[in-house]
Amino acid sequence: MIRHLVPHLESRLVHLPAPMSVQLPAGPLLGAPDAPVRMSFSHWASLTRLRAGQIGALAEEYVEGRLNIEGRMRDVMAVAASLLPANPVHSDTGWWAGLQSQIRSLRMHTPEKDAEQVQFHYDVSDDFYALWLDPRRVYSCAYYRDEAMSLAQAQEAKLDHICRKLILKPGERFLDIGAGWGGLLLWAAEHYGVDATGITLSKNQHAHVQALIAEKGLQGRVRMELRDYRDLDENQPFDKISSVGMFEHVGRAQMGAYFGKIMRLLAPGGLVLNHGITAGGLDNTKLGAGMGDFIAKYIFPGGELLHVSDVLTHLARSGLEMVDTENLRPHYARTLWDWSDALEARLSEAQQVLAATGGDERAEKILRAYRLYLAGSAMCFEQGWISLHQMLAARPAGSVPGEAIQGAQSRYPFRRDYMYAAPGS
Repeated sequence: MIRHLVPHLESRLVHLPAPMSVQLPAGPLLGAPDAPVRMSFSHWASLTRLRAGQIGALAEEYVEGRLNIEGRMRDVMAVAASLLPANPVHSDTGWWAGLQSQIRSLRMHTPEKDAEQVQFHYDVSDDFYALWLDPRRVYSCAYYRDEAMSLAQAQEAKLDHICRKLILKPGERFLDIGAGWGGLLLWAAEHYGVDATGITLSKNQHAHVQALIAEKGLQGRVRMELRDYRDLDENQPFDKISSVGMFEHVGRAQMGAYFGKIMRLLAPGGLVLNHGITAGGLDNTKLGAGMGDFIAKYIFPGGELLHVSDVLTHLARSGLEMVDTENLRPHYARTLWDWSDALEARLSEAQQVLAATGGDERAEKILRAYRLYLAGSAMCFEQGWISLHQMLAARPAGSVPGEAIQGAQSRYPFRRDYMYAAPGS
């Protein structure tokens, strides 16, 4: 088998979008020594995965130190995309795979499991995330309203875009489900005067936002709770609700319950904005070629993606009315490349920060996993294998005082110009 593997690899190297060299285990070098992408293998078994285009398995080999990859992440991902044997959204689409996915989803998304999984990802190290996120630590898709915007400017544009879509008004009760490091929660309170409540399952994020609230003197009208969304009191409904980068953790089996809970938490006529990653394919439960398995093992255990059409079906069945949906897929590709570039520029610092809390070996594994995760996700958004949608919905009411148009049944004006008007106009 090895005798046939080498000629096959040599022929594949010729057709890659970026030149790549392959160092064989205790053997010769295939390709140019100065190629922009270089892979060094210590086991022949890894080479069989390269030949088969098992990108997820190769990523795991890299994280575990059995494979070394050198080169710019943008070049590495161009090569990875060309090695895939088929479109990764076309895998695992049969009824049996769907049934298994549903059973696994039910098992993985209890309140206890969700808390463990969120903390696995978000409580790695606040200082690590601070190295490559913007100063507000907004860990979700930015909005590049202007092509010349920096990451920090685009994240502020995203926060304001959401607040405008929700038509936030002073004094309104605003809930942010999965509030992260508090970017949207604090922006809404400081710029729109709302009474804001945020929830998270991350202990690190909770402590960080509590400190920011005290620092800014916002204790009277901003609060951050360490709480599962399922435990929120429904007797005091909110005027506006946001959920940004959170529902990917909910699970396919719990999606109906998730939107049902939001419906009950929302005051009649109120608005909710759900911002999250969606699947690029209609039926796949995860990305193929092992990429979905890699993400589940090293980055987001329990994470599940649905196609936007499935999400909107669950939303509608809960009784909410979708009033506006926006696809921000290429915005997330650029966001992830900005994050990736920022991390690549500070690798030695990242290694030190991670080692300070978990030791050198663990730090190396986390850093390798995140390098692939950020750049690989950017590639997937560029290719359309995954997407990002903002879905604005209303809880219909029979009559809403001051509704913009007869029959609106909510605060939504049923036109988009309000999103783009100058503040105060």
